[in-house]
Amino acid sequence: MATQQAKNIFHRPELAGKLAKQILHVSPTSASSSGVFLAAPRRTGKTTFMRHDLTPALREQGAMVIYVDLWEDPKADPSDVIVAAIRAALSNHEPALLRLAKGWGLGGGKVAGVEFSLDRVGLGKDVSLVQALSALSETSQTIIVLIIDEAQHAITTPAGNDAMFSLKSARDELNSNQFGLRVVCTGSNRDKLAMLKNSKDQAFFGAPLINFPPLGEAYVAWFCAHTDDLPAPLDPAMVTPLFLRSGNRPEILGAAADELRFDFALEEAGLNERFAAAVESQIAAANDDTMRVVHSLTPIQFAVLCVLAAAGERYAPFEAATLEKYRLAAQRVSGGETIIEFPAVQAALAALQEKSLVWKASRGVYAIEDNALVELLRSRGYLEQL
Repeated sequence: MATQQAKNIFHRPELAGKLAKQILHVSPTSASSSGVFLAAPRRTGKTTFMRHDLTPALREQGAMVIYVDLWEDPKADPSDVIVAAIRAALSNHEPALLRLAKGWGLGGGKVAGVEFSLDRVGLGKDVSLVQALSALSETSQTIIVLIIDEAQHAITTPAGNDAMFSLKSARDELNSNQFGLRVVCTGSNRDKLAMLKNSKDQAFFGAPLINFPPLGEAYVAWFCAHTDDLPAPLDPAMVTPLFLRSGNRPEILGAAADELRFDFALEEAGLNERFAAAVESQIAAANDDTMRVVHSLTPIQFAVLCVLAAAGERYAPFEAATLEKYRLAAQRVSGGETIIEFPAVQAALAALQEKSLVWKASRGVYAIEDNALVELLRSRGYLEQL
């Protein structure tokens, strides 16, 4: 099973090795010990790389890895997801549990004859995340790497924000007095991810933020080699520009290949042209699905969405100039004059959040949920003169 799974995944061992080495590297002139932030668009292979390439590479270099995916259950509070992952790491490391149990004498299930309960570990609990991670560090005698996928989700709730500050405290403690803690945060939106480290009042201020290298020609070659069940081989030189057009999203190529696989009348002649048409069809279908949601919006919701998309990180939702832009954008779609007031803007932003089009940090900063939507709106001309 594991061998078959590995065969079905495109691996990037060289990139994983270099990144792992840099994450674990200690230098007085580097800020990487403060945390490392990696940004890449959604559905471009980032999570697969974190799970199947970076995690093994870090372990090969002697690190203990704790992986957290905040997008796995978007409705769960991010703090609960982070705490659950650290509890799971503790449950798999009996010496660390024993150390905590002896130090605190807490009631609950027995670990090596000592009573202890994992639900006492967490924010505002008897055992803090700092103490839990310290116990793991002391007993494992190795550096710990905590990978938080879609980390920007952490600052959408007050508890999630508190969890990040708790991890910052743990990082400071373990890097100063023990074997070290590295926090690797990934995200699908660079602007949102930057909110975790750009401001002095954020937990990971000053940490490096880099663009995660996208899949490219090596992936296309691998993909073409693994479509050997088609009547003829795919030409990587033809597929590469299609992959770029798809936003470097493997699922678009995969869906197009499946479309051909289930065409039982498919012949060898013209197969590459048929594949190109299938990719274009998949891209158009994905865009159409998104635009159906956009076209279902009320004029004020549509206006708020477009103004936010055009402004990006400069978005100021309630300034007078922004209200005027709402009015103009709403007038375009409705064909008539629309009165824009603060309550209507607030209601529109809330509705856009419910539709997963807009994201909001706990301190009231807004952003487009998926950057691909910005490019789609721009290509349709909706962001002109905004």
